[in-house]
Formats: sequence, C-alpha cells, structure tokens
Amino acid sequence: MKFKQAQSLLEIANLLQCEYVGNSNFEVLGMNEIHVVERGDIVFVDHPKYYDKALNSAATIILINKKVDCPQGKALLISDDPFRDFNKLTKHFNPFQFSNVSISTSAIIGQGTVLQPNSFIGNHVKIGENCLIHSNVSIYDNTVIGDNVIIHAGTILGADAFYYKKREDGFDQLLSGGRVVIKDNVGIGALCTIDKGVTGDTIIGEGTKIDNQVHVGHDTVIGKKCLIASQTGIAGCVIIEDEVTIWGQVGTTSGITIGEKAIILGQTGVTKSVEGGRTYFGTPIEESREKLKQLANIKKIPEILNKLK
Repeated sequence: MKFKQAQSLLEIANLLQCEYVGNSNFEVLGMNEIHVVERGDIVFVDHPKYYDKALNSAATIILINKKVDCPQGKALLISDDPFRDFNKLTKHFNPFQFSNVSISTSAIIGQGTVLQPNSFIGNHVKIGENCLIHSNVSIYDNTVIGDNVIIHAGTILGADAFYYKKREDGFDQLLSGGRVVIKDNVGIGALCTIDKGVTGDTIIGEGTKIDNQVHVGHDTVIGKKCLIASQTGIAGCVIIEDEVTIWGQVGTTSGITIGEKAIILGQTGVTKSVEGGRTYFGTPIEESREKLKQLANIKKIPEILNKLK
C-alpha cells in the first residue's frame, strides 16, 4: 500500500509515538507485507525468528520490537508492539469509509455495464465496460474490475484477510488495507468470496473462470485463463500461474506456487508448491499416476496377507 504522499521517518515515529533509528528526513513511501515490500516501504516484524528476513528484505523501514543494528541505507522504528502499530498505520492512511448508498458516488462504472438489483458498490470502486453484476453482489471499497466481467449472485469481493495474532484475551486482527483486482474477461460464479490483500492486491488474471462457492484468500495472485471448480478453497499469498485447472473441493495451504498448466484433481490437498505441466492428486499432494498406483497397491494388501497365511 503506497501513501498518497511521501512521509518522513520523523512523521511516522511521531504518529506511532515510538523511537526511531535513522535520518529524521528518511523518506517513507508506503507499507507492505514481507512478500511484496519495495524500497521506501515499512515492514513489521515481532519475532526473532524473522528479524534477519525483515532486515534484509527490500523494505527500507523496519518496524521492530527490539533495538538491533540498522542495515546501511535503512531505518528502524522501535515499537513495543509492531503488530498493533502496523494496524495504526493502516487506520491512519487507509481508514474505513462509511457508505449509506447502494452505489457510491465515487464509483466509476464503464459504459454498457449492467448492475442487477440489490448489489452494493463501495467507495472508489472501478468497473470496466460491458460487465454484468448480478443481484446481491457486494463489491467493497477500492476494488478494480476490468472489461467484460461477469459476477454471479451473492459473491463478495474485498472482505478482510483471515489474519490474526493471538493475545491472552483473544485474537487481534491484522487490518486489511489492500484491494481486489479482477482483470478483463473474468467469470466469477455465485456465492464466491475473494478477500482483499492486507497491503497489496489479490489478483484474478485475464480470462480466468471461477465456479460457484470458491474462496480466494488475501494477496493471492491467480494467472490468466485458469479454471477453478466449485468448493475450492485457496489460502492467502498463493501464486497460481497461467492456465492452471483446479477441480472441485481442492484446498491449499498458504504461500505456495502452482506452476503453469498444472492440473489439480478434485479433493486434493495442495500442501506444497508444485511444478507446472503435470497432473496432481491426493493429500499430501503427489503426481496423480503415482498416487493412483499407491491406492491400487493398498487394495492388494488383503490378497497379499492371505497368501502369507
């Protein structure tokens, strides 16, 4: 998430009421999670296991809960609770905007686009030309939709990421300040849910078709011309490359990559990254031919045991 205008390190430190290490005029351009950070971004880290990863990332401002040596060319923000303060920045730079109308006056809707009754279009939404948005679709703030997109009834674009920190008295949510971006010629079925990014974008690539009752987690990037069948659940921060086919009731873990033109057969649990151009099945996931051989061999076990008697 980029700020509308550059901030100084001192301005951010004053906002958070925390100490800082570095030049007070050090330029701060935005804030992002570790997997999408760029130069000028703030990233937060609150566990020693990930200190080195954050300090050596592309981020140039590290919001951290311990005084450490500051890498050359970077700056530190020293906080007793980086998770809390990251949320404070999201609230400040991207606050929730109340809406009391079904279609926000700040929404931009392209020529030829049809909105069926009872749909909600949030603040600063952009919808391209010749789209069809069916009834009871909810499109949250800042969502971007391309041309020739069809979205069926009951689908929700832009809900918060499922991202929590455990506290003694319950769970604190990491606030979501990102977007959902739907490219041209995408089809989305009924009752789908696509969460916005925490700080970046959840992206559905051009020409991809999504069946009914599919969930796509935060910051996931789906490529071009993919097919995703019903009741599939895709976790956050997944990369699905172009022309992947995912059949029904597939589930994935977070932070993995499914390679180009891979085929994932129904009811598979995608527990790790897999190469493109192959067909996969089972939990844990394996190439389908190998998995089916294993299942066939399991059926032979009673016969083998009888022969051993």
